[in-house]
Amino acid sequence: MKRIGIISDTHGYWDERFAEHFSLCDEIWHAGDIGSMEVAERLSELVPIFRAVHGNIDGGDIRRMFPEVLRFRCEEADILLKHIGGYPGHYDRSVFLSLRLRPPHLFVCGHSHILRVMYDKSYQFLHINPGAAGLYGCQRVRTLVLLTVDGHEFKDCQVVELGNMPHF
Repeated sequence: MKRIGIISDTHGYWDERFAEHFSLCDEIWHAGDIGSMEVAERLSELVPIFRAVHGNIDGGDIRRMFPEVLRFRCEEADILLKHIGGYPGHYDRSVFLSLRLRPPHLFVCGHSHILRVMYDKSYQFLHINPGAAGLYGCQRVRTLVLLTVDGHEFKDCQVVELGNMPHF
């Protein structure tokens, strides 16, 4: 059993509460638009395993370190992580065939800044977009997700609200 912290769209912003919320996690998964190597390094220092994909705003240093798509196993679960992915019924064409031909148990993506935790009945997998944890974007509330992976099951899903977006 592993406790997972899922985050996306930090856009180079570090919030000290990341460390607090991820303190009991075994892994952190970042679904892209990390925004700076500093954020990636600080997140990776919090847990034994840090996994990430690059997003559309990430520069060459992050793109060299993190792939566009990452498929891996956690416990007995098949996980697919990609920045631009869409959501059930509206998947991005860049990932649609992978999801259709070889559906994972969990598909995690970011990009939209819209928090979504949904089960895709058509392909029978869980879809999570943790929303956005940074200060850039149109989201009203900054969020991240905590989740337990137990074998191939997902339990104890918790949405953490980091507060409203500041008004500049």
